[in-house]
Amino acid sequence: MEIILSPSILAADFVKLGNQVGDAERAGARWLHIDVMDGVFVPNISFGFPIIESLRKRTNIVFDVHLMITEPERYIEKFIDAGADIVTFHAEATDNTDECINMIKSRGKRAGLAIKPKTPIDAVMPYLDRLDMALCMTVEPGYGGQEYIKAVDEKITALRAAAGKDFLIQIDGGVTAANIAEPIAAGANVIVAGSAVFNGNVRENMKELDAVCARL
Repeated sequence: MEIILSPSILAADFVKLGNQVGDAERAGARWLHIDVMDGVFVPNISFGFPIIESLRKRTNIVFDVHLMITEPERYIEKFIDAGADIVTFHAEATDNTDECINMIKSRGKRAGLAIKPKTPIDAVMPYLDRLDMALCMTVEPGYGGQEYIKAVDEKITALRAAAGKDFLIQIDGGVTAANIAEPIAAGANVIVAGSAVFNGNVRENMKELDAVCARL
């Protein structure tokens, strides 16, 4: 199973953001995880369209945009216009899941559906045949630097059994070189890493994570 690392710029130094994204890309990153938080769905505010638009001018890397916002249907089109390639929204944040998926797919982009650590995978199951990816949060969404919630491994395994071997299952939160093997063993194949990539030497951190993945 191919493993995709998606470095999260939530942990980047914004003074050096362009350079750090470039370092991650040169170290082999093919995706870039962009967490969008509105201060309502989660108790934090991150960044929006201007950051994505600015980064889009600098790189052609896949923009993996994770919307942690209430009623994402209000803004999906704008995030696609800003440069998103994959748009993932939360099952808990909308009553219009079908509409959100349709909006994303109608623009030729990949659609992802995310769930919090305590949300059962039943929230994802009815949409598997229309989704490109499911995201299991392995921390409570809102802040970086939290510890990995191991109990989510069981949900990842159950989702993999239901979705099949080729479906993209992403995990986000608490990943380090020391524990990255856990979600992969459970069945995840898209790994978001923030602090583990951007704290310190980005290229060396990417090499370390890639080396662990290569041994699995």
